[in-house]
Amino acid sequence: MATTAITWQIATVASIQDETPTVRSFALHLPAWSGHQAGQHVDLRLTADDGYSVERSYSIASEPERGSEVEVTVERIPDGEVSPFLHDVVVPGDRIEVRGPIGGYFVWEAAFGGPLLLVAGGSGVVPLMAMVRHRARSGSSTPTRLLVSSRSFDEIIYREELGELAAAGDGLEVVHTLTRSQPDGWTGYARRIDEPMLAEVLAPLGASARTYLCGPTSLVENAANALVHLGVPTARIRTERFGPTGT
Repeated sequence: MATTAITWQIATVASIQDETPTVRSFALHLPAWSGHQAGQHVDLRLTADDGYSVERSYSIASEPERGSEVEVTVERIPDGEVSPFLHDVVVPGDRIEVRGPIGGYFVWEAAFGGPLLLVAGGSGVVPLMAMVRHRARSGSSTPTRLLVSSRSFDEIIYREELGELAAAGDGLEVVHTLTRSQPDGWTGYARRIDEPMLAEVLAPLGASARTYLCGPTSLVENAANALVHLGVPTARIRTERFGPTGT
């Protein structure tokens, strides 16, 4: 069976939105975009005038229903080669090389069903946001719980949109834990994700829940081990991890 090669194409930055003091979302218009599944990622390539180029992979935050506009959400890493340029230099109308979509393991479609447990650490919420947005746009009522670990209230990525989606009353519940500081009156969790927390969040869904974990390596590994101990079959757990940044 023939496969379609994933080639570089030119994207135009349609809009930029601040998500937190250090995180921004970039909406990229791609006329030749072939579509994606929630959970996939793209490669971005920047090339200097002297020919030096650098590539980075970023999860897609937008739902497939958005068509030829793809959104990536980028945390600014002070000593990074790409994220400071994206945050400090790029403006709407600029053009960036993009390749994708990439990945087929860490994906969810409404047709897969649920129940659905999503667990995120820091910017690990990005591909899970694509799933939550796809769930809403497709009209799915799959019972879903999203547990998001952030360092502080101001660092919760997509905070307002997640609140709006949870308020729709279609079976989505969003649970937050703040690991470093909490505002006055905070009623959510206030510690790193652990097995007792996962047991409480998982309970309404049951151990058969389809589970997606994304975040720093230690968080993902600890959460996956805890969920297996709680009875979730390993075949129902999908993981995606990155380096030490995050919560």
